[in-house]
Amino acid sequence: MNKFTSFLAPLMQAYVFYRKAFGYWDEASYEPNLVLFDRHCKKYPTEFMSQEMVDGWCQKRDTETNNSCRSRIYVVVSFIRYLRARGKTEVMEPDIPRKERRTYIPHSFTDIELNNFFHACDTLHPVPRTPGQRSRKLTIPVFFRLLYSSGIRTIEARMLRVKDVDLCHGIIDIHYSKGHAQHYVVLHDSMLGLLKIYDAVIRKLYPHRAYFFPARGNTFHTRKWVQKNFRELWDKNNNSHATAYELRHHYAIENINCWTDEGFGFDAKLLSLSKSMGHSTLESTKYYYTLVPRIADILKEKTGMDFESILPEVDYEESDE
Repeated sequence: MNKFTSFLAPLMQAYVFYRKAFGYWDEASYEPNLVLFDRHCKKYPTEFMSQEMVDGWCQKRDTETNNSCRSRIYVVVSFIRYLRARGKTEVMEPDIPRKERRTYIPHSFTDIELNNFFHACDTLHPVPRTPGQRSRKLTIPVFFRLLYSSGIRTIEARMLRVKDVDLCHGIIDIHYSKGHAQHYVVLHDSMLGLLKIYDAVIRKLYPHRAYFFPARGNTFHTRKWVQKNFRELWDKNNNSHATAYELRHHYAIENINCWTDEGFGFDAKLLSLSKSMGHSTLESTKYYYTLVPRIADILKEKTGMDFESILPEVDYEESDE
C-alpha cells in the first residue's frame, strides 16, 4: 500500500527510492515526517507545490525547540532540494533553525542499578505462553546487554541485520547509523558467546529473519518497543530515572575512566573510542570527557596543558536514538 496519497506521491516515491539507493534514508525518522508533510499537502486545493504550502509546514511551532523543528523538517528541505536539482519545482527551501547546544547530563549508573536491571531482564515470564512472549524473553536480555557492552546506538541495534553480524570473528558492521557513517564494532568475547546462543535459538522462531533482533512481520523493533521495555524493567527495582540510550553514555565514560591509571597515549585511545562509537569527528567525543570526574585536572597533570587547549569546544552531537 502506498504511504503517500497527495499529488506529490509519485515524486516522493522517486525521492525515497533515490535516497535508499545511496544509503541515505532514515526509515525511523525521515519516513514518518515525509508522510505527515504529504498529508499536510492534501489540505490545499491545488495540484502543485507552493511556497505557502512548504512554509506553512516548516515554520517552527510554539511547542518546538530549534532541534525538534530541525528533525521534523529536514526531510522536507531535502526533498525540495531534490526537486529543484531536477527542475521539478521553483519553491525555495526554507531555512533550517540553528542547532541549539544541549545541556543534557545523562544518568550515572551504579553497579547496583545495573545488576537490578539485568536481573529483571533475565527473569521475564518463567514459562512463556505465546510465541511473542518467548521472543521477548529471548531478545530483551541480549538486546540490552549489547547496548551496555558495545556502546552502539539504540537505533543501530534495532535495525541490525543478520548479514551484518559476523559471529565467526566477533565484528558488527554498522551500516545504518547517525549521519549514515558506516563503522565496525568489535564485540567482547562474552557478548559474542551470548549472541551465538541467541542466534541459534531465535533462528528456530524466525528461520528467515532479516533483522538480528526480529519483530513480528520480519521487521525491526520500534523505538517505542525499546522505551517501553526499558522503562518497565528499570522501574521494577530502581527508583532513579534512566533511559536505554544512556547505556551508550555509560560505555563511553567507563572506557575513559579506565585510561586515567594507564598514562595517556591520548590519540590512539581517543581515535579507537570515537571510531567504535561512530562519531563523525574526534571532537565529537569530547562531550564524554566533561562527564568524567576530575578529567580536566588529570589532563593538566599528565600533559601540562589545560582542558580546552587539548580538546576545543564543540557542540554535542548525540541524540536519544
